Amino acid sequence: MDLTERQKSLAYLTLMVALVLEIVDVTIVNTALPVIERDFGAAAAQAQWVAAGYSLAFALLLMLGGRLGDSFGYNRMFIGGVAGFTFASLLCGLSASPDQLIAARVLQGAAGAMMAPQVMALIQVLFEPLERVAKLAWVGVIGGLSAICGPIIGGVVIHANPFDLGWRSVFLINVPVGLAAVVVASRLLPSARSGSARGIDGGGTLLFAASMAALLYPLVRGHDLGWQPWHFALLLAAPILLAHVWRRTRRRAEAGLSALFPPDLFQQRQFSLGLGMALAFGAATGGFLFVFAFGAQKLLGFSPLETGLLHIPFSAGVMLGIAFLGRKLVTGHGKWVLVGGTALMALFAGGTLAWIETGISLRWALPCLALAGTGMGMTSGPLTPVILARVDRRHAGAASGLIKTVQELGMAMGIAVVGTAFFAGGPAGGVGAVFPAIAAIEGLLLACLVLALQLPAPLFPEQDA
Repeated sequence: MDLTERQKSLAYLTLMVALVLEIVDVTIVNTALPVIERDFGAAAAQAQWVAAGYSLAFALLLMLGGRLGDSFGYNRMFIGGVAGFTFASLLCGLSASPDQLIAARVLQGAAGAMMAPQVMALIQVLFEPLERVAKLAWVGVIGGLSAICGPIIGGVVIHANPFDLGWRSVFLINVPVGLAAVVVASRLLPSARSGSARGIDGGGTLLFAASMAALLYPLVRGHDLGWQPWHFALLLAAPILLAHVWRRTRRRAEAGLSALFPPDLFQQRQFSLGLGMALAFGAATGGFLFVFAFGAQKLLGFSPLETGLLHIPFSAGVMLGIAFLGRKLVTGHGKWVLVGGTALMALFAGGTLAWIETGISLRWALPCLALAGTGMGMTSGPLTPVILARVDRRHAGAASGLIKTVQELGMAMGIAVVGTAFFAGGPAGGVGAVFPAIAAIEGLLLACLVLALQLPAPLFPEQDA
């Protein structure tokens, strides 16, 4: 298919719109959760699953989505993913119970996992090598802005309350946008697939999903259901299942069969340490954003709009950390940028949540939010390049997919672990307690800090003597 420059630009815009929808929906729901809980009379665990279900489904199916695009065509999987995402958004907006909403959110995350991996592949197909540089740079900028603007957009949309839809508007707004994206993508996206499709390890994918479900379900529902013996049995089963996933992956890779990921990646120490950091930092960030949005409304009485606007100094700090500090300083100061960013996040994320617990002046919270965001940007901005720095180029695609999977899985785990600490620490039938959540976040960031200190120096091969 020969496209004009205008058609290529429109196709690229369609890819970016879909990317924004997928990323924003990770965090946009945080601002809406207290309203959803009040509307449905939902339990704390159900509120957690509304947030975590999306990230968990996305993380578990992301690598599968990439393999399906290789096998069946990037454009087909993209269009199918956008259509599924749009349908799931409609189901979210029409949900009549917390369980229906959770199921729709899981479906939304699964559809996002089918859609997201195709964006980079289709940019490769649409544009010549020199054109790709600017296009891929904008992917990073737009993706970063989308991630931090989700709660702000959620607050604004709920406050605007179009057609008197309330919290449902944060999901239903996706429907017309998604339908337009499907129409444009169907007409303009070229048909393409990998010339060397690697196949699919369906059994490995199911085992990995089962291990994560065994880990996260009791963490979220254990307190709510009174910690039954089978909760502990699931927690014990999770590492056994993960060990089986690892053994299966190694055996299949050695036999030349399709595998979830190349096991050789983990022989590179910097990759393994960085991936551990991505998991811990993603969990801390996901937990922080969840408790902050929930606590500001339920404990301090802020409206969804006010809660969304409170995220602005945090977002500004993230952009400062990414654009002007993290990536520029890491080449000269190496792992100490990650150490400093993690420490900054630990200190001021804790300070921000302490403000929610104590209710002291807002003048304390705003600089804490900005500095916590700066710490997040300083760490998250350079972390992916650091993880990939010494990875063999032939594994670059698989490694990038694994990083994204671990980051999303960290978000889901953070909501489960930190959210459980928040709700379990409160009085019976009460809203929750912030200090146990702070302790969980600080523990995750401490783990991240320990891993950062173990990174080698220098971080990049070109700096080797």
